[in-house]
Amino acid sequence: MSEKYQANKRQQRVRSSLKKKSNGRLRLTVFRSNYNIYAQIIDDKLGKTLVSASSLEIETKAEKPNAKKELAVITGKKIAERASAAGIKEVVFDRGRYLYHGRVKALADAAREAGLVF
Repeated sequence: MSEKYQANKRQQRVRSSLKKKSNGRLRLTVFRSNYNIYAQIIDDKLGKTLVSASSLEIETKAEKPNAKKELAVITGKKIAERASAAGIKEVVFDRGRYLYHGRVKALADAAREAGLVF
């Protein structure tokens, strides 16, 4: 089996277990590329993205650190701030096909510290 096929199967497995446990809560999903990381809060009932944040939004060099994990922490704080401004407090964390480790874990921990509950 190819790596892409295995990654898609893993993503389907994670999402199906989330749907069983979510109880209608919104979903905080994560996508990471080689350098950047993206987070969205999605309402599955409406099929719409309510809030999003990414490491691409960090514009100034003084604000943009070199470490990828630091970018994930900043992105996690931004998504939590925007969610609280939109009135969102509880979400379900969807790690997708990625392990809960490294940048994904850093983003989740930063979002928790900034006020999101999951």
